[in-house]
Amino acid sequence: MDIRASIRGFIYDNFMLARSNHELLDSDSLFDKGVIDSTGVLELVGFIEENFKIAVADEELTPDNLDTINNLVEYIQRKKGAPYANTAIS
Repeated sequence: MDIRASIRGFIYDNFMLARSNHELLDSDSLFDKGVIDSTGVLELVGFIEENFKIAVADEELTPDNLDTINNLVEYIQRKKGAPYANTAIS
């Protein structure tokens, strides 16, 4: 499973189950849309660290890295040194 699909699956499975409208674009703000809150960020960071084998430093806990699926994919790719192959924007 690629990075984008893995993140999207985690978000849907953990934060969107109770939502009747499951439409979430990769460019939508997870915070502004009410998908995640501060507790959700901790869950998301734990998922990222465990599944992608990277450490997320406190100073990296910013919207630029974590606010959208696109930002999350780009952040993980930067941390892993991977090419930007899966960064299609929805």
